[in-house]
Amino acid sequence: MREFLHVLRAYQIEHVVDIRRFPTSRYTHFNREQLKNCLEQHGIEYHHLARLGGYRDGGYRRHMSSTEFEQGLRCLEAYAASKRVAIMCAELLYTKCHRRFIADALHERGHTVIHIIDDTRSDEHKGADRTLDEFLGDDEPSESDYNYGGSGVYTLDSQRRDFP
Repeated sequence: MREFLHVLRAYQIEHVVDIRRFPTSRYTHFNREQLKNCLEQHGIEYHHLARLGGYRDGGYRRHMSSTEFEQGLRCLEAYAASKRVAIMCAELLYTKCHRRFIADALHERGHTVIHIIDDTRSDEHKGADRTLDEFLGDDEPSESDYNYGGSGVYTLDSQRRDFP
């Protein structure tokens, strides 16, 4: 947990929004209640935002056209309006996670999104080459649909293997 907290401090994160649909982990310190307690002890707010969670019937792109997704995105934007926010999920690589879809939606709405890799490396999200409507209409996006580069909402994973 020390490494995770170090990364949050390095980016001056004030609020962690957990977008795991099921906020549990094989690393017990990343289970919802333990994570919430630890973050709050270190002065970082925590909220679980299930509306943006993955593993959706029909796929995540279909979920993105739902009222639930829109409400979740508005909630995230409200958090980010007053604090430096990081969204977190379990997948290590954002390119393999639903965080990339949320980042596309935020980018399309004019937000800057930074993908945190570690305490010294991050990538600014460049968004899809197409509009979100075009993207949602395509069943299989190719790798060229993304232009990831090298500040806001931040994204990070909870798969760091350090222990409390």
